Amino acid sequence: MTTHIVVLPGGGYAEHAPSEGEPVVRWLESLGIEASVFLYPVGVHHPEPHIAVSDEIARLRAAGIERVGVMGFSAGGHAAGLAALSPVSPASRPDFAVLSYAVVSMVPPTNEGSAINLLGADASLAERRSVSLEMLVSEQSPPIFAWQTADDVAVPVATLYRLGEALAAQNRPHAIHVYPRGPHGLGVSAEGLALWTEECARWLSALDHP
Repeated sequence: MTTHIVVLPGGGYAEHAPSEGEPVVRWLESLGIEASVFLYPVGVHHPEPHIAVSDEIARLRAAGIERVGVMGFSAGGHAAGLAALSPVSPASRPDFAVLSYAVVSMVPPTNEGSAINLLGADASLAERRSVSLEMLVSEQSPPIFAWQTADDVAVPVATLYRLGEALAAQNRPHAIHVYPRGPHGLGVSAEGLALWTEECARWLSALDHP
């Protein structure tokens, strides 16, 4: 089966972190997985980034890719999760998602920079809830691998636990990993590789051989 992973770098919905783009593609290609970086729009409000990611997934499907996954980091993790849990159309829902220290929730306490950049400073609680991943899980949600460090000061780890609880409540396939230490933005740096990539590689392989 042809698999392609769309890599979505972080950057607080204000920029794209280079360390979470092409280095991640090279790591995935070392596993024999086709991948590409998608630079979704930044400096704009929802739903523009969400529509762009969804359109890219649909474009890959139309090009003949049999299985499309998303892998996002920080704000890019939120964009990946939103594509997985709130697709624009059935064709734009990815077959799986990998969320790395993702901004899971837009409801305080959260990464306020990402929330304000995506929704604006005056967004209502209802608007924030409408794009909070833990509130979007359903019976149609695809398999999700998510990880974070417990001492991440940029994204509250409690939000990842809430996402795990929501996935469990809907009986959706998922793997949640919380590592004791490590700064936000690890990516596939030397320290990041030691933390999460081996377990993620096994999880990706299990999609082919459950």
